[in-house]
Amino acid sequence: MTVGDDKVWLDDEAGPLIRPYTVNAGRTRPTVELDLLSLVVTTGRGNPDVDPEHVKVLELCRTPISVTEVAAYMRLPVMVTKVLLADLVDCGAISTWTSSPSSSHVTDRVLLEKLLDGLQRI
Repeated sequence: MTVGDDKVWLDDEAGPLIRPYTVNAGRTRPTVELDLLSLVVTTGRGNPDVDPEHVKVLELCRTPISVTEVAAYMRLPVMVTKVLLADLVDCGAISTWTSSPSSSHVTDRVLLEKLLDGLQRI
């Protein structure tokens, strides 16, 4: 590809060769607090940006889905995905649910003990 080519920058295996910061206009911090296990779902309201990435996120969020899963399906870093999700939360297009910190500590320990027990059996 030469400098004068107007072709889309595309690698057959990797997909579009676009830096993540171009997807979210260089923003590095989401405006809302989201953790990896936060669930997001469309509300059917709001006036979201018409960026292709926002449209793809809205399609993924038709049913509740975690932030981690959205990042995986979008093939974007988690922080970039959080910024996109925060944009949609800000305009009212999606809502979020986060587990309460007090209950997650108990659940996490129980889950980790079960995981350790399962691994030891292998």
